[in-house]
Amino acid sequence: MGLGLDHHGWYALQVRTRWESSTSLLLSGKGYQTLLPTYPLKRSWSGKPREINAPLFPGYVFCQFDVHNRLPVLVTPGVIAVVGRGKVPVPVEDGEIAAIQALVSSGHEAAPWPFLELGQRVRIESEPFEGLEGILINFKGNHRIVLSVSLLRRSVALEIDCSCVRPIPAARAVLEPLGSPRLLTEVVA
Repeated sequence: MGLGLDHHGWYALQVRTRWESSTSLLLSGKGYQTLLPTYPLKRSWSGKPREINAPLFPGYVFCQFDVHNRLPVLVTPGVIAVVGRGKVPVPVEDGEIAAIQALVSSGHEAAPWPFLELGQRVRIESEPFEGLEGILINFKGNHRIVLSVSLLRRSVALEIDCSCVRPIPAARAVLEPLGSPRLLTEVVA
C-alpha cells in the first residue's frame, strides 16, 4: 500500500501505557472502527492470581480513519501519535490487518513475540543448542542453524524451530574476527 493512496486505511496509534482499552473505547464512541487484539495474561494482585486481557501490541491501538481528517483521532485522550515515517502517517498493510483480524475472530490464543528480521543476530534459547548465536536467514522455507568453522570456511546446517530463537540487541551483535579458531554459529531461517 503506497503512502497517501488509501485515505481510510488502518493506522497504528501510539497510545499512553495502559490506556489501550480506554482509548479504543473512546475512539469507537466517536464512530471509528478500532482493533485492539488481546490475550489472556495471568497476574497476581494482593497475592491473588487473576487473569486479565492484555494487549497483544502494548502501547498501540489500530484505528481506521481518513488520514486527512486525523485531528479528532489525535485529540482523543490517550493518543500520542499516528505511527509513520517522520511526520507522515503510514497505513498498516491490509494483509497484516487481515491476519490480525483472522487471529482475533479464530478464538485461538496468541501472545506477544519478539520481532525477528532476516539478517538479524539471534540466540537459541532451548536445549540442546541453548546459547548458540547466529544470523537469521531464510533457506528453502526451513529454519536452520548453521555451525561454521571460519578458519576452514566450512559450515554444516541443522534444522531448528524458529520459535526457539530470540533477537540479540544490536550492541551485542559483534562478529568474530576472520580466522578465529573458535567454533562460530549462524542461525538460518
